[in-house]
Amino acid sequence: MATRSLFQVTLVVDDYDRAKAYYCGVLGLDCVEDTPQGEDKRWVVVKPGKDGAALVLAKASTDMQKSAIGGQTGGRVGFFLSTDDFSRDHKTFLERGVKFLEEPRVMPYGTVAVFEDLYGNTWDFIQSAN
Repeated sequence: MATRSLFQVTLVVDDYDRAKAYYCGVLGLDCVEDTPQGEDKRWVVVKPGKDGAALVLAKASTDMQKSAIGGQTGGRVGFFLSTDDFSRDHKTFLERGVKFLEEPRVMPYGTVAVFEDLYGNTWDFIQSAN
């Protein structure tokens, strides 16, 4: 049987450096690649540690792509960031200006709070109950 995994997801952004500063500087993701591709294009990949999928930060270049910035999932939570210490990271995110849309809540699957990123995309920030 084949082994498969989802390892990268594209996130349309307005500017490589602005997006990289937010996802790495504010959310603490690691920049695993930032390779120029000519004509104002770069291959920028950020990832939250060694496990899980990475985000490919793709600069919008057409009107259609620009209109998708911040709304790629139609207003639904589209991204899920896990942590091993919710309290620590929630406090750090608040200090860094991350905009949470709700207070943390305890659910059967873990502790969670929804936040909005630089572009208005919504994320579940979760510490698993397991």
